[in-house]
Amino acid sequence: MDMPTPNTPLKIGTRGSPLALAQANETRDRLATAFHLPGEAFQIVTIKTTGDRVIDRPLKEIGGKGLFTREIEEALLSGEIDIAVHSMKDMPVAQPEGLTLDTYLPREDPRDAFISLDGGTLAELPEGRVVGTSSLRRKAQLLNRRPDLTVVEFRGNVQTRLRKLADGVANATFLAMAGLNRLGDDDVPRLPIPEDEMLPAVAQGAIGIERRVADDRVTEMLAAIHDHDTGLRLAAERAFLARLDGSCETPIAGLAELMGDTLRLRGEILRTDGSECLADEIEGPIADGPEMGRQLADALLSRAGDGFFDWK
Repeated sequence: MDMPTPNTPLKIGTRGSPLALAQANETRDRLATAFHLPGEAFQIVTIKTTGDRVIDRPLKEIGGKGLFTREIEEALLSGEIDIAVHSMKDMPVAQPEGLTLDTYLPREDPRDAFISLDGGTLAELPEGRVVGTSSLRRKAQLLNRRPDLTVVEFRGNVQTRLRKLADGVANATFLAMAGLNRLGDDDVPRLPIPEDEMLPAVAQGAIGIERRVADDRVTEMLAAIHDHDTGLRLAAERAFLARLDGSCETPIAGLAELMGDTLRLRGEILRTDGSECLADEIEGPIADGPEMGRQLADALLSRAGDGFFDWK
C-alpha cells in the first residue's frame, strides 16, 4: 500500500471551527501514529459549509443536518479531499452515493453540559430565566421539564455563546461535554447533565470519518483507527434515528451503552413545544443493536398520536 508523504499528503476535509479542527487533528494524529508517519504526510483542508455561513436563523429554517456536510461531501466526491471528519450528531443517516461512513474514533463523554456564568444547576435556575439553545431537542426537553423557562435561539461557537451569556442575552445555555473536553476548555463553567435528566442527541460525542467507497487505500488505513465499541453503539442509535426519519427538525434523543455482552438503548421523542415526551428503552445482545434500534423507534411511534410529529 502506498503511504501518504509530505509531498503527496492525505487530505483531510473538515469545517473550520475550533472544535472541527481539533477533531481533524485527532484523526491525523491517530493515523500518523498507526502507520508511523510524520504529521506532514497529512494536510487538513478547511471547507466552509452553509451551516457555518448562515448563523442568524435556526437550522430548521435553512435545511437541517446536511447544512454542515454538503460542501464537504462534494469535495470528497470530486477528489479535492481524501477523507472527511464529522461530528456524528450532525450527520444524516444516509450518505450520498459513492460515499460511506463506517469509521469512528473512541467516543467522548456523550452528555450535555449546563453552562451558567452564575454557577448552579439547571434545577436551581430560578423561574422565568432565559436559556439559549439552537438545538430543537434541547429546547423541547427543557420546555418539557421546565415550562417556566424562556428559550431563545442561540448559535455560534463556544466563545460566541459565552460572550452572549456575559452580555445578558441569556442566563444559561447548553454545550456538549465532548466538545468542551476535546477543546480543553477547562475554564468554561460547566456541569454535566445526567442522561436520565437530559438524554443526549443520537451519536453525540462521536467523531465519524467519511470516505469514498472505491478508495481501497483509505479503506485500509481507516480500519486501523476504527473504534469497534463506538461502531456498535452508533449502529443501534443511528438505526433508531433512521426509523424515526430524524433530522435537525426532529426532537429525538438516543443513547446506546454496552454492558458485557448486552446493549442497552434508551430513546426519546418529543413534541417540538415540549408539551409531550415519549421515552422507552430496550436491552439485548450487542449484535442485535440495529434491530433493537428499529424496534424501539416502532414502540415509540405506536404511542405517538396524530399530530405528534408536527414537522411532517
